[in-house]
Amino acid sequence: MKKRVILISEKSKELNQIDAVLSKNKYRVHLIEGVENLDKALADISCNCVILDLDSISIDNRTIRELTIQYPHIYFLCMSKDRFHPELKDAICYHIYACLTKPLDYDELLYWLRCIDNDNEATSSSSNKKKDEKS
Repeated sequence: MKKRVILISEKSKELNQIDAVLSKNKYRVHLIEGVENLDKALADISCNCVILDLDSISIDNRTIRELTIQYPHIYFLCMSKDRFHPELKDAICYHIYACLTKPLDYDELLYWLRCIDNDNEATSSSSNKKKDEKS
């Protein structure tokens, strides 16, 4: 079974390469072009990671904070050609799991996705353990 990742970005050649690398590593990328489409995408797709392309979408601290509150089980990553986003300082410090610099280091991206998968497996097994203890 493929793991799913939602990528919020405008279409580009770079996205095709991201899709190819992730597909090769058993991830399926679902592209949406704006944050406003995230609710619908998450209703249709079960995923645990959303990647925000800061170079192609407009987003602010408040929106990122609201997304992480609304979807506490989802990890948010961001990617950008700029190393610093002072306007997003609070969101990046407190709500974004990892920031990736473009051009992407695909090994780094896969590392973060594996970390997310491991966190989810640990959380899932501990909640199952608690259920077993109650029985």
